[in-house]
Amino acid sequence: MISWLRSLARRWTIPVPVIAIVLLVLTWHRAMPAPVIALVTVVLAGSVLAAVHHAEVVAHRIGEPFGSLVLAIAVTVIEVALIVTLMVDGGDKSSTLARDTVFAAVMITCNGIVGICLLVGSLRHGTAVFNPEGTGAALATVATLATLSLVLPTFTTSKPGPQFSSLQLTFAALSSLILYAVFVTTQTVRHRDYFLPITREGEVISTEEHASPPSKRTALISLGLLGLALIGVVGLAKGVSPTIEAGVAAAGLRQAVVGVVIALLVLLPETIAALRAARRDRVQTSMNLALGSSMASIGLTIPAVALASLWLPGPLILGLEPVHMLLLALTVVVASLTVVPGRATPLQGGVHLVLFAAYLELAINP
Repeated sequence: MISWLRSLARRWTIPVPVIAIVLLVLTWHRAMPAPVIALVTVVLAGSVLAAVHHAEVVAHRIGEPFGSLVLAIAVTVIEVALIVTLMVDGGDKSSTLARDTVFAAVMITCNGIVGICLLVGSLRHGTAVFNPEGTGAALATVATLATLSLVLPTFTTSKPGPQFSSLQLTFAALSSLILYAVFVTTQTVRHRDYFLPITREGEVISTEEHASPPSKRTALISLGLLGLALIGVVGLAKGVSPTIEAGVAAAGLRQAVVGVVIALLVLLPETIAALRAARRDRVQTSMNLALGSSMASIGLTIPAVALASLWLPGPLILGLEPVHMLLLALTVVVASLTVVPGRATPLQGGVHLVLFAAYLELAINP
């Protein structure tokens, strides 16, 4: 049964990117009735799932920790595309969309994904084990990027409001790119073993035995389908963006909820991948996926949005509100205490999940 489901998943992820491109051509710059919007939304969600599936195939081919990096970049490309697409048509009301989406990604990854993976890994295997050196380095990078990009704008005085001046925004964007590049070099070249799964005795697991990697031909096909899926996501998101914003407004929710919806949609497949790794007692891979996605979300999204702000209408507000800064600070402290021992019990997973629940509650009911 499981093999049949996997075979079915492989089959549907092949035509969906092609269908997305065809649908994009047929609907581009055209008014869409409700049934067509519903169809586009379904294909959009399928394209996101297909994109991450094909990224996983490529990741499996090249192995860890490069695989987690491929997944993180693929997810970030989708996130940036959705943010910029919604900001183009949103005007002033979308000025905080980038901030809300990036912060939502940080809370989802550092509390939601980390929490559920630690909980599942520890319940299934007694304790969840990971490498504190690599995980600690990733957490420190996430904390620095989040502070430079999302906290500092609230306190700068060069420009009114929680905004960066042009020079400050350029500095934040370049710093994010440089720091992310340094981390990637550390993860994949100089200290690659820090980010590989470990046994309960602390020995590095350099090779995986659970499945053979796909062939080069299969990986190349998945790479091409990944590109098509990403193009489909970008184009179709533009078509349904007014519907998403109208739905949030009709429900009486804050505009920030749009950012939460984007982050949840984009990170759902990665959450599944991290959960699978935790079930196989590969919690280090789960941590790579969670913190790597958080890091890429800030380190790549902020520079991309900063560049796009040159022609986007309306201001770009990045500074967090006080309650969100408090949640970020608490998340960093709790995550640091979780990472230091290199192993976790269900308690640590539960603490992170409670923080994630608090974030969701405050996003809906501030």
